Amino acid sequence: MELRPYRPSDAQATLKVFLRAIRLTASHDYTPEQIAAWADEDIDVDQWHAARDAAKTQVACDGEHVLGFTDVDARGYIDMMFIDPAYARRGVATALLEWAARTAASHGAPELTTHASLTARPFFEAHGFTVLAEQHPVRRGVELRSFVMHRPLRPPRAE
Repeated sequence: MELRPYRPSDAQATLKVFLRAIRLTASHDYTPEQIAAWADEDIDVDQWHAARDAAKTQVACDGEHVLGFTDVDARGYIDMMFIDPAYARRGVATALLEWAARTAASHGAPELTTHASLTARPFFEAHGFTVLAEQHPVRRGVELRSFVMHRPLRPPRAE
């Protein structure tokens, strides 16, 4: 497995990972109505590409096969982290989280933050995140449940 920056050719594959992760993995924690609202059939691949490109997405891959992806901004906010269910529990998310922590620390962010789903909460907790608040965002008229979480970052060591 390698981590590399997102490429325009990754748009379709990362969108597929996003949809599979929600429809298969998150379906254990959310109702079919919630899954349908979250993993909308009408996502435009060009808009998806623009968002992933703007977010400086990092992709985990095996050759040309996308296993998962994440992003992090200069303040340490992780907007998306999704892993193809076929590659769950193989270290993909951990490697992406480590990349996010290094990247955020290099920008001087004091912590990592995210809005974690019910499904992702245990992963983030296992990696030192704590819940700051529960929230109930509404997508396409359907209420979901998620958690604002954070983890302090250690400053990068001087070499």
